[in-house]
Amino acid sequence: MDVMAKRPAEAGTQGISAAGPARSPWLVVLAACAGQFLVVLDVSVVNVALPSIRAGLEMDAEGLQWVVNTYTLTFAGFMLLGGRAGDLFGRKRVFLAGLGLFTAASLAGGLAQEPWQLLAARAVQGTGAAVLAPSTLTLLTTSVPEGPARARAVGTWTAVGAGGGAAGGFVGGVLTDALSWRWVLLVNVPIGVLVLLAVALRLSPDHPAGGGSRLDVPGAVLVTGGLGAVAYGIVQTEAAGWTEPATLVPLLGGLALLGAFVAVEARAGAPLMPLRLFRLPSVSAANAAMFVCGAALVSSWYFMSLYMQNVLLLTPLQAGLGFLPHSLSVVAGSKFAPRLMHRAGARNTALAGVALATGGFLWFSAVMSADGGYAATVMGPGVVTMLGTGLLATPLASLATSGAPHRDAGVVSAMVNTSRTMGGSLGLAVLSTVAASRIAGDVPDTLAPGYALAFRTGAAVLACCLPLIALTLPGEGRRGG
Repeated sequence: MDVMAKRPAEAGTQGISAAGPARSPWLVVLAACAGQFLVVLDVSVVNVALPSIRAGLEMDAEGLQWVVNTYTLTFAGFMLLGGRAGDLFGRKRVFLAGLGLFTAASLAGGLAQEPWQLLAARAVQGTGAAVLAPSTLTLLTTSVPEGPARARAVGTWTAVGAGGGAAGGFVGGVLTDALSWRWVLLVNVPIGVLVLLAVALRLSPDHPAGGGSRLDVPGAVLVTGGLGAVAYGIVQTEAAGWTEPATLVPLLGGLALLGAFVAVEARAGAPLMPLRLFRLPSVSAANAAMFVCGAALVSSWYFMSLYMQNVLLLTPLQAGLGFLPHSLSVVAGSKFAPRLMHRAGARNTALAGVALATGGFLWFSAVMSADGGYAATVMGPGVVTMLGTGLLATPLASLATSGAPHRDAGVVSAMVNTSRTMGGSLGLAVLSTVAASRIAGDVPDTLAPGYALAFRTGAAVLACCLPLIALTLPGEGRRGG
């Protein structure tokens, strides 16, 4: 089966070890998809439980937002470090370390008794996910050669990630209704242990692609701190406005940290994010598009969950079931994308996906009201949005990882997830603040206009991505630098 084909020239030294039955390519794909499933499952499973978490730990609306953002910020900030660690120390070793940390933090979060304990566990979870996630994509990109085979493998990886969203919404609803919100985190523990054992016992060690053992820890700390400070400053605008010190200090401080991050990367001998990679048109343009799209699309699950439970007054189980059509739609888009890429090209496929997602967001903003019904206000626009999400994710991920040197495979793969998650973290902070500016109370009549405004703003963000992709994303035959 060509999806499972190995990169022949590099497999013996760069991919999974040639020894033993664990060299079977299907096991590489299975391990990569299992890790990606867990990372995405944790985002979606928590979304459905947010109202129950707020009630259980007596959190305010701002704290509830940080249940999501604490995870995504550490996830984004340390993912480049995780990608580089895979290059230096071997993907299996780093995969196991990330999955172990993720599983332990899930246990701690499920047992949390105070809001700060949950937020701390979510931060550690995000760090574990950041170490784990790049290894999942790198296992594929270092084992499957560029071309249609890799496109199908990346499409499967994307579809499995979307399947984590489907399972997360449903499982989160079932566990929250039947047991408690704690089990949306505790459910990761048995799954994580099983995957740990399977990979440890069946997947042979690989040989590191990089030389030496240096990690750019200062770079990881600077980018994480910078993103966190900027996101915090954006959230503060809701209460303090844009000109108060409570807003300006974290915003300016965060921008200074991000500037320091770029300066460190330009001078580091072993940078976390080699700036030379951005000379490749495919890498720079695809990651920019992923960042902008993530700024809108990542937050859509958050607002749909709040709308279904706070406005339509659905139970967590009903809300989880309500997410299934959306998740199946993004799986379908992800699986169809490689075929469309073969016929129309990666750039045109990405443009079609962004256009569909923009239309879905506009549909949301037009129909989302206090007296709306699930089919018209959630299912219809959600299916269109997620079909577009599936179509755009695969070509952008494929282009962003093409043409880069093999020694940078881990960091380039990490940049794909980092761009999307960075955009999602900052986008959630912005769109939550936008929604709060229109919300005047906690009843459906006052909540719905705020959620609708968030989707309208997100549609504008996605619309900006259309010319970005059309003008900057390389066409076929121009992927290299």
